[in-house]
Amino acid sequence: MKIIVITGASDGIGAEMARQLATRHGADLGLVLAARDETRLGQVAAQCAALGSQALVVKTDVSLEPACRELISKTVTHFGRIDALINNAGMSAQALFSDVKAEDLAWYEQLMRINLWGSVWCTHAALPWLKQSRGSIVAVSSLAGLIGVPGRTAYSATKFAMTGFFEALRAELRGAGVSVTTTYPGVVSTNIRYHGLNAAGVAAGSSGLKEDDAMSVEECARLILQGMDDRQREVVMTAKGKVGRWLKLMAPARVEAMALAALKDEVKPH
Repeated sequence: MKIIVITGASDGIGAEMARQLATRHGADLGLVLAARDETRLGQVAAQCAALGSQALVVKTDVSLEPACRELISKTVTHFGRIDALINNAGMSAQALFSDVKAEDLAWYEQLMRINLWGSVWCTHAALPWLKQSRGSIVAVSSLAGLIGVPGRTAYSATKFAMTGFFEALRAELRGAGVSVTTTYPGVVSTNIRYHGLNAAGVAAGSSGLKEDDAMSVEECARLILQGMDDRQREVVMTAKGKVGRWLKLMAPARVEAMALAALKDEVKPH
């Protein structure tokens, strides 16, 4: 039986990855589903169980190191092994840096705890078991972790940090048989941006990004899992992302203009 841990599994991409894995592997799969919302986790677990897979629900706040370590401990206690860790939990944010008041700036640090440190703590705790299984680590970053997006200074900082951490870790684990796949979704049709933070550090309730060409959750989850299965180094999911990544080296000002064009007019810098 293959054992896969997914953080941020109560909704969106994480929940869809769990369902796709259960559909594919059935009784040969044990899933560990982690997030803060235990009720919604239970619903996803029931969907996976109906497809024949075992599913363990672990209520987890990845911004807290003890919770991350407890997640891995409960996984090993229950299943005895870990074959893959998918670091998917994350929070979005949309705010011009000049609009953030000094007294509200602490949420930048909190966002880093969720998006970067949650992945670091979970990965550190799981690494001995992943070395035993010669398993896989997946980091769900963002195109904002390859190209700085205006209005997303906090979010881009956390995702660039993820990119650097997992790139270095991949090199360290080269001889250990553990694959490290970093994925870079663009705009995806999930609720993450609506739950993301605004300049005051509270839920924005809306997105500052144009979403006409948003990727479906199903397609995004499929591409992440394909990258894990193929033990790919990186998965850049959109044509614009692939072009922008290389264009950044040759014409960075043009890439900045492309990033600005992705914002709705009402949230552009003025």
